[in-house]
Amino acid sequence: MNNYKIDALTTAGIYIVLSLGLNIVVGLTGLLDLGYIAFYAVGAYTYALLSTKIGISFWLALPLGGILSALLGSLLGIITLRLRGDYLAIVTLGFIQIVHLVLNNWDSVTNGPNGILNIGRPRIWNLVFEKPVHFYYLILALVFITIFSVRRINNSRIGRAWIAIREDELAAESMGIDTTSLKVLAFALGAFLAGIAGVFFAGKFAFVSPESFTFFESVTVLSMVVLGGMGSIPGVILGALIITILPEMFRVLSSYRMLIFGAALVLMMIFRPEGLIKRHDLHPGENLNE
Repeated sequence: MNNYKIDALTTAGIYIVLSLGLNIVVGLTGLLDLGYIAFYAVGAYTYALLSTKIGISFWLALPLGGILSALLGSLLGIITLRLRGDYLAIVTLGFIQIVHLVLNNWDSVTNGPNGILNIGRPRIWNLVFEKPVHFYYLILALVFITIFSVRRINNSRIGRAWIAIREDELAAESMGIDTTSLKVLAFALGAFLAGIAGVFFAGKFAFVSPESFTFFESVTVLSMVVLGGMGSIPGVILGALIITILPEMFRVLSSYRMLIFGAALVLMMIFRPEGLIKRHDLHPGENLNE
């Protein structure tokens, strides 16, 4: 493949990681998070600042960016514990706007709208990641690790508890599920994956700016989850691939891209609200490992 196609697949890989993280919060736990991309920004700016100010390597910043995003996700989860539905959506919408304003106006740290340049590239001994194919294989590894980890969590007791909270939080709590801790955990894990994706984004482009982390990006990732099928890992991956790759394939229709995208979402919600690939939830008596 040429570099253009490799870059498109690499971008799709970033969105797959983001979508799998948001799927934990929205698809499994049933918490509508419209500010998810803020954690993506935190991961990207964490590596950008650590790389340009201190010279920390990409590999060390990768977990640090995820952990810092997870801490912020836990804080947001604690703040919104008693909120659901529209109220939660409004608070998370305000959260992404606050983060965007901070990135735009804190010039002494974030360099404002000009962004941060000359971020260090990933390096393995003497091999510096510069070619598109290097980042393709790196995001491919991150995607496989993310899929494996999320699948194990989804099929565990924690995953089943998240589904119970999504279906009926009051009933789940009456059955002894610690809904408070599990909702905070969902926010933290989703934010961790977004932070990892953010560090990769900063390492690949060697540049970050607030315009890469707008509310529209949150809507795009949420659309991938809804289109593919909330709670379904194959569905979320398919949704991310469709929304990322198809616009590149039909660039001749770029003027009508949002019109087609919006119409497709409306039709999906009318004729197949469960998404392209419906999640297969276990029934009583089924083995969790099956």
